[in-house]
Amino acid sequence: MTESDLQLEDYDPAEFLNNEEDMKLYLNEALKDGNISLVLSVLGDIARARNVSQLSKEVGISREGLYKALSGKGNPSFSTTYKIIQALGMRLEVHAG
Repeated sequence: MTESDLQLEDYDPAEFLNNEEDMKLYLNEALKDGNISLVLSVLGDIARARNVSQLSKEVGISREGLYKALSGKGNPSFSTTYKIIQALGMRLEVHAG
């Protein structure tokens, strides 16, 4: 089998986020990395695993705005990010390191 014979399927992490625990672990791992773009992208994956339309209503921004904010290239304010986390049923905690 040659490399050109291989076919890769698109991978969407949102398809594998089936419960709150998986979502929490996924987000916590992204937070440990310290890469803000990754954290936003992971929040986008979690949002897609839930209901983006409902989430956008709860946060108070358009569906398109939510996708843009959580694209990994977005730059949402801390307030918006915090609202998204709360609307996803999660909370932030700070611990001394």
